[in-house]
Amino acid sequence: MPINIPKQLPATKLLKEEKIFVMDQERAYTQDIRPLNIVIFNLMPEKEKTELQLLRLLGNTPLQVNITFMNTATYESKNASKTHLNTFYSTFDEIKEKKYDGMIITGAPIEQLPFEEVDYWREMKEIMEWSKLNVTSTLHICWGAQAALYYHYGIDKFPLTQKCSGVFRHILTNQVEDLVRGFNDKFNAPVSRYTSVSREEIERNEHLTILANSEEAGVFLVKSNDNKFVMVTGHLEYDAHTLAEEYNRDLNKGIEVEMPKYYFPNNDPSSQPLNTWKAHTHLLFSNWLNYYVYQATPYDWE
Repeated sequence: MPINIPKQLPATKLLKEEKIFVMDQERAYTQDIRPLNIVIFNLMPEKEKTELQLLRLLGNTPLQVNITFMNTATYESKNASKTHLNTFYSTFDEIKEKKYDGMIITGAPIEQLPFEEVDYWREMKEIMEWSKLNVTSTLHICWGAQAALYYHYGIDKFPLTQKCSGVFRHILTNQVEDLVRGFNDKFNAPVSRYTSVSREEIERNEHLTILANSEEAGVFLVKSNDNKFVMVTGHLEYDAHTLAEEYNRDLNKGIEVEMPKYYFPNNDPSSQPLNTWKAHTHLLFSNWLNYYVYQATPYDWE
């Protein structure tokens, strides 16, 4: 089944070329079914790349999904065009009276800042508080995951001695949860961050369950026991070349960073990386949409 997105969204052409079933709003309105309503709070600097990455995953399920993009009202993105944001994005004030079946809060390149020093932290807190009563389940990615652990559970992030970047092997620590149904006991996942969270603090919290962990990269997948919040500390949504783009961007800025681990074939940055995590990415998103959103959300929110 399709994802329902604005007719002129730039990602539409690429999604169709990849045979992802997309439907514009005009056609969707003629279908007499109850679609899922998902809001994506996109905090990543390159909005259109993140849109494409997430839409291809949300479009690979048997469910019709209506997508709303949201951006910050208290901070103006330096990388996204105003025309694109004005055309395809809403602010929180414009959507806060609505109910949503699911929400995705992306990462953001601000993890080295204390949460309280983030320009839009007050707005972020308001949105996360709103999600408790107005969203069936929220999927938080990377910095978004750390923000959720801090706001909802008081678990702060801590700085790493060097950036954790690469494709790391993760181990399932809980194999019975629906969110990881179909996962291998070990799976690869991209990680790209300067901070981490304490496994011990999460394990001591009676409201949280760790589902996957890496000896090198730390905690990867956490859920609240009521399935309201899912926290992914890495970037399963990344394309094969995304870590390479980040690495080259940092080098061009004069930032001293190590080459992403276990990523380039033969550790040769000129080699084309392979996507070794795609299957588990699709499993995670389809499991979340099915078990935590579709089967949990009310047919009529009112």
